Amino acid sequence: MSYKDRKVITIGVVSELTGLSERQIRYYEERKLIFPERSKGGTRKYSFDDVEKLVDIANKMEDGMQTFEIRREMKKKSGLREKMLRGQLNAAFKMRK
Repeated sequence: MSYKDRKVITIGVVSELTGLSERQIRYYEERKLIFPERSKGGTRKYSFDDVEKLVDIANKMEDGMQTFEIRREMKKKSGLREKMLRGQLNAAFKMRK
């Protein structure tokens, strides 16, 4: 696991890094745009990838996009990434036969 994927950053630090309020960050979580982990005590923990994603979300919101449009775009990108990986695995598997 890359350091960028580790969920170790608290919401306060994420707020400072992104310039977003904690309320905005929680709102993006409610809208299923970001998925923090929770510590045993219930504290939200974010990764550096999450921080980058939050900045991207905020920029899109500033440009006038709605949260449902951003979520749809994120799902498309995720689906394309999945298809590419599946294709690469299939190609590698077929080459080994």
